[in-house]
Amino acid sequence: MSWAGPEDFYLSTSLASYLDKKLLVLLRDGRKLLGILRSFDQFANAVLEGACERVIVGEIYCDIPLGLYIIRGENVVLIGELDLEKDELPPHMTRVSPAEIKRAQKAEREASDLKGTMRKRMEFLDMD
Repeated sequence: MSWAGPEDFYLSTSLASYLDKKLLVLLRDGRKLLGILRSFDQFANAVLEGACERVIVGEIYCDIPLGLYIIRGENVVLIGELDLEKDELPPHMTRVSPAEIKRAQKAEREASDLKGTMRKRMEFLDMD
């Protein structure tokens, strides 16, 4: 049987200071989640209450509500507390509906795909 050492104690309590606070969680796939940390375990699995996914495309953004959300610890890249006194986003950002943000994401993806195909077509030029 293995006992937790002092280093394990500090590791597991590092998220304790964030309990009941609004957090921003960056995931490995690039998604940004916001919500109130309600629970966590030694693997950094976390439960967010009132969670939403913040999608940003250029100068527009949308918060897509997710409700109570469980995050697997291995997918977490970064966790940070949000300051409720400050604005979360710069003033030039515009909030839009989920339908608008999906259209913007699709347009951005198509532009990116086109750029990639053009690059492949021009590989023979060896412009480096």
